[in-house]
Amino acid sequence: GWAMTHSSLAPMTLGGEPTVVYCGSGGVAGISLRDGRILWETEQWFIRTAMVPTPVVLPGNRIFLSGGYNAGSLMLQLERQGGNWVPRELFRLPPRVFGSDQQTPIFYEGYIYGVRPGGELVCIDLNGNERWSSGTTRRFGIGPYVIADGLIFVVSDNGTLTMVEARPDAYRELATARVLAGPDAWGPIAVAGGRIIVRDMHRMVCLDLRER
Repeated sequence: GWAMTHSSLAPMTLGGEPTVVYCGSGGVAGISLRDGRILWETEQWFIRTAMVPTPVVLPGNRIFLSGGYNAGSLMLQLERQGGNWVPRELFRLPPRVFGSDQQTPIFYEGYIYGVRPGGELVCIDLNGNERWSSGTTRRFGIGPYVIADGLIFVVSDNGTLTMVEARPDAYRELATARVLAGPDAWGPIAVAGGRIIVRDMHRMVCLDLRER
């Protein structure tokens, strides 16, 4: 009886079987790509208003879920019990530590990066501990972000592009530039061939990131 949400499917291999993880209106489920069977499901995580970010699949059969509307985030562990897969809650984080209104967090080299409610760019470890944040004076709204070549590219609501090191030890901002007029620079970022494409409500631009 679950309805579709904004969340996309996340591919995962579970016990050697190709599956997808999906956030429906009433919870989260794992579905076999071989025959469409529901391998597991849980109502431990759902957001009545809107489920938007895609589940983040992590090593060790873990799944990181996040959302807006004061939902925060949740880490699940999938365990084999008898012939069934059973999801177990490892921890929850309040939105002030980590949540995501719209964009999907990124797992990169053992850490999770994302913009939490309030607009701060943050890095957390896989136990839910904050490693750093951009601080209350550096906020990005609900704009998109991507990691390429060890760098985080994040666009604020008003169209400012910022480049940050994707490292867990500290927030290190390398460059920033206003590349769009805004508003609502929320569309996903594309990176290819040394170029980056970003857009707002009215305009799309392609920027050359290669060294001259």
